[in-house]
Amino acid sequence: MWPQFGPVCRTNTLICRTTLLAGVLFKRRQGAAFRRLSSCKALVYKNHGDPSHVIQLKNVDLPPVGPKDVLVKILAAPINPSDINMIQGTYAILPELPAIGGNEGLAQVVEVGGKVTSVQVGDWVIPRDAGLGMWRTAAVLGEDDVISVPSDIPMLAAATLGVNPCTAFRMLADFEQLQPGDSVIQNAANSGVGQAVIQIAAPRGINTINVIRDRPEFSQLSDRLKALGASHVIKEDALRKPEMKELFKTCPKPKLALNAVGGKSATELLRHLQVGGSMVTYGGMSKQPVTVPVSALIFKDVKVCGFWVTQWKRQQSHEAFRAMLDELCSLLRQGKLSAPACTEVTLSDYRHALDAAMRPFTSAKQILIT
Repeated sequence: MWPQFGPVCRTNTLICRTTLLAGVLFKRRQGAAFRRLSSCKALVYKNHGDPSHVIQLKNVDLPPVGPKDVLVKILAAPINPSDINMIQGTYAILPELPAIGGNEGLAQVVEVGGKVTSVQVGDWVIPRDAGLGMWRTAAVLGEDDVISVPSDIPMLAAATLGVNPCTAFRMLADFEQLQPGDSVIQNAANSGVGQAVIQIAAPRGINTINVIRDRPEFSQLSDRLKALGASHVIKEDALRKPEMKELFKTCPKPKLALNAVGGKSATELLRHLQVGGSMVTYGGMSKQPVTVPVSALIFKDVKVCGFWVTQWKRQQSHEAFRAMLDELCSLLRQGKLSAPACTEVTLSDYRHALDAAMRPFTSAKQILIT
């Protein structure tokens, strides 16, 4: 008796069933071949320091797949600033050494343990938390360490979904009740988070005032951000110039400021907030403290907050994370959200990728393709 595959065509039934059976057998053979792997290639560091010096490409043993584990093939993994900080030893959480780099990425499930229920072979998954080590070709992870994403979205968008777009989404949702016509101001607007803020805000009718450092290709970058939906793109030194008064004739002063830089840049953002507005700090690229003028606290009653998406994920339920991913994936399908500008690099060319990721004024995110 033929196995039951659901509805089949009424003509050429034998051919259809044979094709389906062949597909099933191929997947089984493919899974069996992958399971025979006892190791993977990974970017490992034994000590903290300069990533280009301490990272090495090595073979790493794969543990057996337990009842609640999944074996995954890593498809793509970005290099984020937090990855660099973790290798340098300056991040808030540090894995036990030796460790594999990379906190974000996209993988495909190739085997599941006998008690796994939330994902199946063939699913695309991303990490639920930081510290899993995604800069490798394969991994055995716990079922609870991953969450599925649809495979009908672009691969690079899926690989960069779990950190920057989630950070942007939560900061726009959780600190001020933003309505169409309201404004948000942000520095580091060309970063992955900055680009996501622009794209998530635009369909909601929220104005974005996007601050970037001056550079030779400022005009080209400004045009690219405006093509994503940016309302205004300005240089940092414009924040203290009379042109800001002209800008605020076309949109209201911002309710929300998003700070990834710190130092003087953060202080300048505060100057332009509405009374009672909020500044949320999620990064410190300048490595300078955030200085808040007393007048901003007393006379403008501004709120100064911080946000770390890793902590949000750890405090929230699976359902809350799932709901956010569903919204972001809907924007991706509608063409309203896209991956940041990316440069794809093979795992073996990791040194070039690390050097490029640490260069100043970089606008393209380095993606390790395995």
